[in-house]
Amino acid sequence: MTPTPSRAVALYGTEEQVPPPRLLTAGPLSAELEAGNLRDIRFAGAEVLRAVSYIVRDKDWGTYSPILDALKVQQEPDRFVVTYRARVAEPGQAFAYEARIEGRADGTLTFTGSGAAETPFLTNRTGFVILHPIAGVAGGPVTLTHVDGRQVEGRFPDLIDPVQPMMNLRALEHVSPEGHRVHCLMEGDTFEMEDQRNWTDASYKTYVRPLALPWPYELEPGARLEQKITLRITGAAGAATRAEGVTLDLGREAGRMPALGMGLDPGDAAAALTCADPLRALGPAHLLCHHDPRRGHDRASLQAQLDVAQALGAEPWLEAVIAATDDAGAEAEVTALGATVAGLGAPFATVLLSPAPDLKCTLPGSVWPEAPDAAALAQVARRAFPGARLGGGMFSYFTELNRKRPPVDALDLVSFTTSAMVHAGDDRSVMESLEALPAIARSAAEIARPLPFAVGPSAMGMRANPYGAAPKDNPDNIRQAMNFNDPRQRGLLGAAWTLGALAQFATGGAEAVALGAPVGAFGAVHVPTRFPQPWYDDHGGLYPLFHPLRGLARRRGQPLRRVDSSDPARVLGLAVGAPGETEIWLANLTADPVRLHLPQGARQMACLSAAEFAEAAEDPGFLDRLAPVPDAGISLDAYSVLRLLGAF
Repeated sequence: MTPTPSRAVALYGTEEQVPPPRLLTAGPLSAELEAGNLRDIRFAGAEVLRAVSYIVRDKDWGTYSPILDALKVQQEPDRFVVTYRARVAEPGQAFAYEARIEGRADGTLTFTGSGAAETPFLTNRTGFVILHPIAGVAGGPVTLTHVDGRQVEGRFPDLIDPVQPMMNLRALEHVSPEGHRVHCLMEGDTFEMEDQRNWTDASYKTYVRPLALPWPYELEPGARLEQKITLRITGAAGAATRAEGVTLDLGREAGRMPALGMGLDPGDAAAALTCADPLRALGPAHLLCHHDPRRGHDRASLQAQLDVAQALGAEPWLEAVIAATDDAGAEAEVTALGATVAGLGAPFATVLLSPAPDLKCTLPGSVWPEAPDAAALAQVARRAFPGARLGGGMFSYFTELNRKRPPVDALDLVSFTTSAMVHAGDDRSVMESLEALPAIARSAAEIARPLPFAVGPSAMGMRANPYGAAPKDNPDNIRQAMNFNDPRQRGLLGAAWTLGALAQFATGGAEAVALGAPVGAFGAVHVPTRFPQPWYDDHGGLYPLFHPLRGLARRRGQPLRRVDSSDPARVLGLAVGAPGETEIWLANLTADPVRLHLPQGARQMACLSAAEFAEAAEDPGFLDRLAPVPDAGISLDAYSVLRLLGAF
């Protein structure tokens, strides 16, 4: 037993080692090779595509991790070539493929995939996926070439498109923010695009096999899939450079600090009461009490959650799933629930309802399942919960809210949740998800207009899986997409992501934001669980994200200002408080130290980094320990959180 955790556990909550990507270069063209796929494709230092990947997905939209064989990398000054074989398998089915990647200094990049099923193979998607960046691209022009050869002019969506903004694609061409012309040819099948910002991915995704076709579908043994992506980049724009440090300035006013809350599962209520003292110190404004009769929830489980809310000093909100799928059954169920709540003293000032069918995804082109009429359900709820503020929207993700709009005329509030790892679970993708949140906030505000919108309970991990049977339990404590228990919730990366998400939604106009839970897989305080929690299982204590949540929860309703970062992909934050007594909260979103150039007026600071991890786990007021800002300036370590006070 050691008094301090390893750096890996402090940063990521796990000892899992992740091989670094291999940099491929061909003159001004570069890309990172990671698990056989390409990421961060650049020309003259500027990003032109976020990724090109050959993926195989299962019937629940989970992505297989391929086993690579015979990997060869040929690297020359003006050319690189990568070849490998790969195989994915699970009991009863297997698929194998070969890949060839070639990059040239003239800006040409090709990626060929050729594969066949070894057995009848059930899949929702097998083939290429291309990710286009959103920064400097959203709302911009693009030339589309359809599969029949027709060319049309279009635009990348600005507000988030609920379905497919571009279909029947053979090629796309656009100009990058740095002036490079990017032409992407996609051969071997019909491609279409979806706006991945729906799921907080910072990309538009062009993918193989239209969603209007049946899924899952079966690949016959021996039938070959042949696909090829060809990227051509032209233009004589100058090389992009990254500044040595990050400059931060106070931006425009952004309303008021929203109420910060948490979500609670009834199964965690008893454990949360054992941590009432630190959770009361955290000070959540509200606690979403979950109720789902399909899981056996009843009056007793509601009372248990109300006990937690009272112990924490938080306003209880009701988040109730309605199991009945017809109007008459839903009316009876809501009426009965209203009577139960009245018997508890009508403690819920805000009531959110969702029909159970809306907890699952309905893909574009699919038939919506039978569900109670949303407007009629709201009318019933008005009678069942007199005096309560009534919310609607989705307990699942913004995607589902965007595709099935709520009846705002019948509601007082619109809500939704998010997760950072629907499609990918690596550290970089999780942090990139923060780039998409401003677009989600703008789009949600447009959907909710004239009502306010609330976010959460949200976290990096998935509390539910609208796209399959369930999230991944993750007993091995690894990074992966669709995790229920994600180790980084307990590391500094989790604190940095939480602060970044809060900054984006707060300055984006959310009235309330609920991030995480008191305890458990999305918790702020350790309790024993069925999944491993390295270091904490021996020492207990507070997770790093406890501290930014505590610091900003007590600022509810105070003036809010944006923090303008010269590199928001590296450092993100917000400022809160009256002029002259403002505090700034900042997070390093990367695994590398970052030198900060602060706005004038910074006087005192407190920092939570890996060096202070163990001490912060024991002290709820750790970031109240202020020290003078050093004359030499500040270098913020990996995934660190910084609190600054001053006369800004």
